[in-house]
Amino acid sequence: MTQEFVQSKIKSDKVAVFIKPGCPYCQDAVKLLKKYPFKKGHLEFIDITTEDDMAGIQAYFQQTTGARTVPRVYIGEVCIGGYSDLAALEEQGKLSQKLKQIGAL
Repeated sequence: MTQEFVQSKIKSDKVAVFIKPGCPYCQDAVKLLKKYPFKKGHLEFIDITTEDDMAGIQAYFQQTTGARTVPRVYIGEVCIGGYSDLAALEEQGKLSQKLKQIGAL
């Protein structure tokens, strides 16, 4: 069920960010992404603390992405990593390009 939950949030034309509200890196990721003019429905923040199987979700992230930490940022169907990876794409000027490629902007 955990795998199905995570996979149901990941779509080829959207950005899905799995977060915990108290996490400062999650807050930074939210702030960074909210700068962009996303099309309606193409950006979703998923609070995993509201899920019954939060530990299972994080174990699934470990298994599929190599890290269990949040935020886990998916651009399209690819996990790009966490906040530092997102910030690096922004600094390199590649983030908006990736968002346009998937049709999210």
